[in-house]
Amino acid sequence: MSAHLLALKQSKFVLWRPATTTITPKLIIGEYKAGNPPTLENRQVHNLLQQPGTSDLWAIDASACTLTDGKVYHYWFEVTDSSPFRNGSQILCTDPTSYSVDWRLKAPQLPSPYEGDDRDPAAVILFKDGMLVPCDASGETSMPLPPLAAGTPNNRMVIYELPTSFTRTGPQGDPQVGIGTFRDVTALVKKSAEGANFADLAVMRTGRSHLQELGINALELLPIADSFVDREWGYAPSNYFAPDFDLGMPEENTSPTANTDLTALVTACHDHGIRFIVDTVMAFGTHATMENVNFAEFHIDAANAPARDPDRFQSSRNGEDRDRFGGRLWRYALPVTAYDPVAGGTRSIFPARQLMKVQILRWMKDFAIDGIRIDSVNNIANWDFVGEFRDFARSSWGARGGSMDKFLVIGEELSVPHGLISEHRLDALWNEDFKRMVRYAILGQNDEHEPSFEWTVRKMIDCRLIGFSDGSESVNYVGSHDVGGFRNERLFNFLLNNRVWQTEERIKLAFTCLLTAVGIPMIFAGDEFADQHDLSTDNPAKQRDAVNFERVDEPFRKRVFEYVSRLTRIRTSSNALAVNDTEFIHVDFNDGKRVLAWKRGTGSDILIVVANFSDFDSGRAGSNEYRVQNWPAAPSGKRWRDVSQDRDVDPAWAGREAIYPWEGKVYALV
Repeated sequence: MSAHLLALKQSKFVLWRPATTTITPKLIIGEYKAGNPPTLENRQVHNLLQQPGTSDLWAIDASACTLTDGKVYHYWFEVTDSSPFRNGSQILCTDPTSYSVDWRLKAPQLPSPYEGDDRDPAAVILFKDGMLVPCDASGETSMPLPPLAAGTPNNRMVIYELPTSFTRTGPQGDPQVGIGTFRDVTALVKKSAEGANFADLAVMRTGRSHLQELGINALELLPIADSFVDREWGYAPSNYFAPDFDLGMPEENTSPTANTDLTALVTACHDHGIRFIVDTVMAFGTHATMENVNFAEFHIDAANAPARDPDRFQSSRNGEDRDRFGGRLWRYALPVTAYDPVAGGTRSIFPARQLMKVQILRWMKDFAIDGIRIDSVNNIANWDFVGEFRDFARSSWGARGGSMDKFLVIGEELSVPHGLISEHRLDALWNEDFKRMVRYAILGQNDEHEPSFEWTVRKMIDCRLIGFSDGSESVNYVGSHDVGGFRNERLFNFLLNNRVWQTEERIKLAFTCLLTAVGIPMIFAGDEFADQHDLSTDNPAKQRDAVNFERVDEPFRKRVFEYVSRLTRIRTSSNALAVNDTEFIHVDFNDGKRVLAWKRGTGSDILIVVANFSDFDSGRAGSNEYRVQNWPAAPSGKRWRDVSQDRDVDPAWAGREAIYPWEGKVYALV
């Protein structure tokens, strides 16, 4: 599947649906000239032409622009500013569908009310053989990637959620925050790759691959679309079609290489059997170009909109305004008769919906993404669009030959509205309920919404008991990038703040639950080695305090990492954990104990988990054994192995081994 507008962009500079054309929109184009500051040299100005058969599509053929073959060009569109917060001046704005942007060269400053943040970066393109070719600022190009034919099915995924803002400890013991570029991430994937901004860390050096060592098979970077914000966690997208300038601008670079670096990263992932999931923010944009081009049709100022406006309120919270988080909300419920950038021609469309479909095609076509995570679904405030977007993405995946069980559209809404799945508007949801329940469980407490500790664990382990119908619909996690607020800290800090002992044991127990529960496990980067906060988690500091890979080789944290790695590998390979079958075979709450055991799988493909959510110690209780009721006999030719501790079990002691405080053990038939 392709998009009509993207096909036009191969030979034309294209601007879609400017609000005001009394003054003809223009192309401002030239060549980058280094300097202090950089400038645009050999500047050309060309009027855009209204395209035949349309009233809202403006373009100019590249061949009509006196361009030199083989040269890289920087350009803007000049439009009449439609933002209700400005004064209608002529403004230079980034091409809303630009494949590459260069923040080294920004549009000239305009008088008040315009501010420095209103200076858009130049878009970048290569003119070669009469065509406009996506490229980086010095002309680097990369070939589109094919889909990952050997990718992991959804029911065998373990997702690694990775911010692209890292920390390290400075000479005085102070935290130093920096940008983890695409090249730094590639070094976490590929043993022969070396980091960039964090190349000094042991985990980034050649010969190591943190993600291969961990064993995950899906990587989800926090949003990688370009943002005017100095790199934090990416939730302020500005240029939806371009990979982020900062992520493609390592400290040693003289020009950005975001497109080629991202291509290299996805290639490394696919070469090592790791799916690449893109995190997309479609509720709001920050200094997105359509604010200038056509604010009224693409954005809404919800706080000042009339109550009857269908784009004003959140979809899951009646009467509550959408939260723009410092940006501008996208408008998805206003139909207009207009050029359709997806199919071509003129018809009734919702402009912002079609724009978002085209941008996801860009990521699927050129970077071969294997899944999508949609941020803040409630603030998108339009379930019809969410379903439409999901169907479009899956159809596009199928049209490229992708297997439907190897692609997933995941939504994030912390109230977990199951209707989005049952109505087939999303494939999966973040399961915030799992995070809440597992945190109660490793404190030995009932979940606040459950009548007993037993049901806290049962619902935590089997998501079908809370409204999901299949494990591939639920993305479970013990922590996520949403670390701000009460009980949302990193797991290590959560335990410290609750002043409990056996921190190592409880963290391992949390991962025992995560990696053996029905659902898709997701690991927030750093939790696999019990990372802790270097900065406050108060907003907005949480978006700067990401992951400190220096800690991974510390003895206690290394033990946690090795434990999580063993369970991650069994989670991705076990047939028992790839199905929904779950049976609780043992519950013991006698004498202050909270010990439960559950079985996953059927037949000879089974796995037993024994979890002690209490201070009970069978050794201190005067016994070297603890008997688990209903322990299944090993079939002929099979034996039990404790995969959590990587050891065989004496057949005479199967189901009778000692158990210690806050311990989880995972037994598999081998």
